[in-house]
Amino acid sequence: MAEANFTDNEQQIEKQSYSQIQLAAKQTIEYIKKIIKPGMNLLEIRKLCEEKLFELGADSFWYWDVGAFVFAGDETTVSVSGKSYVTSDRIIENNDIITIDLSPQSGNIWGDYARTVVVENGKVVDDIELIENSEWKSGLQMEEKLHAELLYFATKETTFEELYYHMNEFIVDNGFVNLDFMGNLGHSIVKAKNDRVYIEKGNTAKLGDVKYFTFEPHIAYPDSKFGYKKENIYYFNRDRLVEL
Repeated sequence: MAEANFTDNEQQIEKQSYSQIQLAAKQTIEYIKKIIKPGMNLLEIRKLCEEKLFELGADSFWYWDVGAFVFAGDETTVSVSGKSYVTSDRIIENNDIITIDLSPQSGNIWGDYARTVVVENGKVVDDIELIENSEWKSGLQMEEKLHAELLYFATKETTFEELYYHMNEFIVDNGFVNLDFMGNLGHSIVKAKNDRVYIEKGNTAKLGDVKYFTFEPHIAYPDSKFGYKKENIYYFNRDRLVEL
């Protein structure tokens, strides 16, 4: 019995570690939203995000040593491996759309968090309902719908492949396309990059078989030059899927 408790305690400590590094990512997005303004370039935004992640407890970046992947305008539809990523020196405009994807690490504990941010009339619009550009607004509303659908649909018994098919069908039925360069929608959170398993065709592992996984649909309207991304880490608290 003591051994079981020790295991439970270990799991609780590990969960706290994941929560802390994920919180650092969430706080970094909130921090940068207050700073972003027209005239800044993406290299500056990346630098500020990475410095903030270090300040909040990250000691490294697990995805190809890049802490913040930053895209703006028509770059937001780009889906590229971190291995090939180069931050552009693009300048933020008075009305713009920016996607920031963070990959902090502390020890061997990962965070993974992404948001698409809208700037209108020179300021970040924090409330989706107040976005004036109807296409940007509906893209971000669709991301909210996708994450709500995940919580409704997924159980411990759902396979990664079943989730892949359901969500891709949901994306298409709502008039969008999946932009991911591999077609997947997320991955398990592990200790080494090569151990990840994906929300993809052919993966018959169950969601309940992994401790944590990301859901990060990268979507756009067909033939649009603007893309949207929202990424959270999820886990099962007993039988209920919840956000980390």
